[in-house]
Amino acid sequence: MLSAILQALLNGLMTGALIAIPAIGFSAIFAVLRYPSFAIAGYITIGAFAGWTLNVSFGLSMEVALVGAALVAALAAVATEQTIISRLRPSGALTAAIGSIAMNLVLENIVRFFYGNDLRGYDVPLVPDVRFWGLRVGMQQIETLIISIIVMAGVFLFLTRTRFGRAMRAVADNADLARLKGIDPRKVSFVAVALGGALAGLGGVLLGADTSIDPLTGFRILLTVFAAAVLGGLGSIPGAVVGALSIGIAEELSLLVLPATYRGAVGFVAILVILTFRPRGLLGERAL
Repeated sequence: MLSAILQALLNGLMTGALIAIPAIGFSAIFAVLRYPSFAIAGYITIGAFAGWTLNVSFGLSMEVALVGAALVAALAAVATEQTIISRLRPSGALTAAIGSIAMNLVLENIVRFFYGNDLRGYDVPLVPDVRFWGLRVGMQQIETLIISIIVMAGVFLFLTRTRFGRAMRAVADNADLARLKGIDPRKVSFVAVALGGALAGLGGVLLGADTSIDPLTGFRILLTVFAAAVLGGLGSIPGAVVGALSIGIAEELSLLVLPATYRGAVGFVAILVILTFRPRGLLGERAL
């Protein structure tokens, strides 16, 4: 029983690291633009298929696929925000959120139009699992964990060590005060959306390399990403990471006592509990 628990904790850590990347993107957009962008699911799907095209159709490496997916998803996010959702934001966060749901459906169907509904897999080598202390972990999971750590560290350094990163944090704290300091919130919003889209695209590639992809790839993980952001505290980047790891571990531990079909319910339960007892999330509402 102990080994099963340890294996579940290890799997949860790997799952949480994968969830954390798009969850950070979701929180970054929310912190600056102050609405939950559910179009993040569409960006995940677009990134996954952009990476698959580069990796499988063009035979390029996974490193190139990751970079290409981030760029394509960032462009999709900026285009979606600038052409549609920005016109809805003056009507309130709820209107913008509903618009983002609609745009997610549009993006999903654009992918479906070009790629169909078939499952597709990345061209990654099959390598035996690493075994230690009676536990096992796949090499792809290890690579995903390493990439996730590098990306998360890069985001933290960008937000804390660069001038533009500090500007994003200032706008997230108080856009009016930031404007008085000479910061243009429109430019900051542009970068925040691009960053969120890029992180979602990276998450789509990592998810596809670990399993497979189809036009509903982003939609399937949307609840988990949203639950991670809510659990950690909407708008908090560290909170998104903590929430993602917590959700990942909780989902894997739930498999020890519940059928796999109930795994998705963990996200609903997490949202319900955190909104009931701590609406600001585990780390409280922080701006980036």
